[in-house]
Amino acid sequence: MSIKRKDTHQLIHRNLTLYQREHSAVWQCRYKVDNKWIRSTTKETNYDLAVNRAKELLVEAEIRKRSGIPVVTKRFKDIAMLAIDRMERDLKGGLGKSIYKDYIRIIKEHFIPSLGQRLITNIDYDALQRYYDDREARYGLAISNSNRKTQNAAFNRVFDEAIVRGYLTESNRPKLDGKTKESVRRPAFELHELRALLKLLGPYIESGRTKDVRERREILRDYVEMLVDTGARPGIEILDMKWKQIRFMMNPISTVTDQLDEEGETIEVHSLNRSCEMTVKGKTGQRQIIGRLPSIRVLERIAMRNYGVASSIKDPLAELIKPTNDDFIFRTKEGRDLSDVLNHMFDGFLADHGLLIDPKTNQKRVFYSLRHTYATLALTHDMVPIHTLAKQMGTSVLMIERHYSHLQVIQAIEQLRGTNTRKLIEADSKAADNYPSKKRAQQELRAA
Repeated sequence: MSIKRKDTHQLIHRNLTLYQREHSAVWQCRYKVDNKWIRSTTKETNYDLAVNRAKELLVEAEIRKRSGIPVVTKRFKDIAMLAIDRMERDLKGGLGKSIYKDYIRIIKEHFIPSLGQRLITNIDYDALQRYYDDREARYGLAISNSNRKTQNAAFNRVFDEAIVRGYLTESNRPKLDGKTKESVRRPAFELHELRALLKLLGPYIESGRTKDVRERREILRDYVEMLVDTGARPGIEILDMKWKQIRFMMNPISTVTDQLDEEGETIEVHSLNRSCEMTVKGKTGQRQIIGRLPSIRVLERIAMRNYGVASSIKDPLAELIKPTNDDFIFRTKEGRDLSDVLNHMFDGFLADHGLLIDPKTNQKRVFYSLRHTYATLALTHDMVPIHTLAKQMGTSVLMIERHYSHLQVIQAIEQLRGTNTRKLIEADSKAADNYPSKKRAQQELRAA
């Protein structure tokens, strides 16, 4: 045994070293297993006891290695943060998938708070099932098959990281599946509720006390209207869209009316019939979706708000729709991303007007409810063929049939134009009167 320093001793040449850190009486050791140095504490202040414990640690590590068990392990939180760092670097380098953002959010918001202090080797299928059961009991909602699969995929990213770093082996990796409750009808909005929702967003914006609050509410309205018009998935498909991903289209039409002008000539109404093609990236990769007139109006409002582009200009968005324009569309004027607060804002708005809970399913409505509403209206009123709808929504025909089998699917007359839906939405000007703001009523009562 060679002695390097008073507080450093080689117990086994190039394989086991005992040492003390500065200002600590506890002996530490480092030992080599499979050509990798591992550090550990002996928890002993007595030198002789520390020597024996260091040798025991080396032997235990060799036994674990031969048994196919990780030589060292880490807490779940430590591995989870490494997995998050890897995904963030992949996203920044353009190599990551869009779904990584969901994985990162799930790991941070749910897994780390619940399982962060457990050793990665102590998280098995039974532990995960207990986690799911506890979460369902806490929130009072059963986790859907799709949500369960997404969460399991996020878990697997952490397990992958643990295996790469030698803290977990493939043999003791838990096998996850997505089995859970049977699919149930998803919460959506009835037509009269959708009319009220869209009409109430105007007063909601005007009631904002500050300019910043009103701007956030304007972005919420723009987001809601585009989701209703396109059926896109809430989240990155719309919120991460850039101006360069937009392409405008026109299909001018003329309609002869049964009215006459002052000279007795038949009045003919002309329309540019504007729409836009948007390239979005999301859960199923990249695809093109169609935005109709409501989406055009949303884009014009954003352009006016963020860039001061006047609507009187012949083509107010021409300078923005360029292949080189990397600006995100759904941002504040200063460029802030509001994706972290929009859900909370939408919850508060719906709750204030009695629209939060779907009376048919007794489930809470969320942004995804607008996607389900879009599908329902497209099938029942716009008569969009199911294959066309599947392409627009970035899903499969089977998925649409599974969730909307209760609707009658018939042939489309004007695919994805949405003319009938828009007329129905705009038909009832008094729909909002049935969903008064509780907060505003209380303010008026106090003012009186």
